[in-house]
Amino acid sequence: MDNQELLSRYAAGERDFSNVNLVQVCLTNANLIGAHLEGAHLIGANLKGANLTHAHISQAKLNQATLADARMIEVCLTSAEMVGADLSGADLTNANLSGADLSYVKLGGANLKGANLGKTNLTGADLRGADLTGANLKGAKLRKADLDGADLDQADLRGADIYEANMRRTELAGTMMPDGKVHD
Repeated sequence: MDNQELLSRYAAGERDFSNVNLVQVCLTNANLIGAHLEGAHLIGANLKGANLTHAHISQAKLNQATLADARMIEVCLTSAEMVGADLSGADLTNANLSGADLSYVKLGGANLKGANLGKTNLTGADLRGADLTGANLKGAKLRKADLDGADLDQADLRGADIYEANMRRTELAGTMMPDGKVHD
């Protein structure tokens, strides 16, 4: 399947594209609201500015994909593989990314308010200036992640691994820290 076939079938009302192979496909600014892309291979795909609100993309492979400025409100990305993906400026409000591999991902300036990042691998991730207000980061791996200027107010970091994470200028009001204590 190529990008034109996917977009044509979506426009015709089809929503289930589970397990499709769309490696390095260009879907810039595509409207894929509510699409089912479970297990899809989107490695190196360009989805910059795409609208994936309410999409189901669990267990998909999005390594090195570009999703900068994408609208991904309440998207389901559980156990997705997104190593090195670019999600800079993406809106992931209330997204479910639990168990996903987001190591070395770019999330600078992204909106992750209320997102579920429990047990997510964010090793080496760029989260500079990201809004993680009220996010669930229980058991997340944030080793060597860059959280400079990120907002983690009211977030839950219980059991998270923040070894060598850059938390300079990070907002932590009311944040539940890895040791279970609430930050003032």
